[in-house]
Amino acid sequence: MWLFHRGAVLLATALFSSGLIAEETMTVELTFTPDLNNGRNVYETCASCHLPEGWGSSDGAYPQIAGQHQQVLLKQLLDIRDGHRENSIMYPFVQERTIGGYQSLVDVVTYITRMPMHPRHKQGPFSDFSDEYKQGEQLYQKHCASCHGAEGGGNDKTRTPKLYGQHYPYVLRQIDLIRKELRSVDPVMKRGVDQLSPEELMMIVNYVSWIEVPEGEKAPSANWRNTDFY
Repeated sequence: MWLFHRGAVLLATALFSSGLIAEETMTVELTFTPDLNNGRNVYETCASCHLPEGWGSSDGAYPQIAGQHQQVLLKQLLDIRDGHRENSIMYPFVQERTIGGYQSLVDVVTYITRMPMHPRHKQGPFSDFSDEYKQGEQLYQKHCASCHGAEGGGNDKTRTPKLYGQHYPYVLRQIDLIRKELRSVDPVMKRGVDQLSPEELMMIVNYVSWIEVPEGEKAPSANWRNTDFY
């Protein structure tokens, strides 16, 4: 089992023994100081798909990762590396021989979290004037806000991702994978998805896609470019 804290990676290892000695758990804390220069260099591996700006693709093939929580990114990279999350495209790129060890992981996710988000990410088909939007808002506040926050901001400490700013097709595809049991997630998330219909889930995802990204987290315009790569 992996446990994460800001600026550190905690490795929780179960120690099993026989006879009269009870099972114990050992936790090893590895602390790193992020190196943004190395993070930029490591990110070159990611930029070909996620773009130099970290904005992904509006068709949902690649998520926006810019500005996402540090612990969320760490968890996803390690889950893919360890085979806990199926992602055949990402798998070769997150291996230690490709991206480096824990220090490099901390470096690159820190670099990514400091990138501004796309100011005009792909939104769903129903604007805030529609009944579908209003239903989605009600469903979100009832079923999702307790974990992801009233404004979709997630939580770094609990490794709950930000939802605002993410492309509508990407979130919709992930929800469909969870619903079809093709992506493993936290049991609370799975129960929430299972109790809602595909139509209700679509309205929730549509609502989330229309939540405004805070001014301090988004790029000044859609024409902004990451000068580290141009």
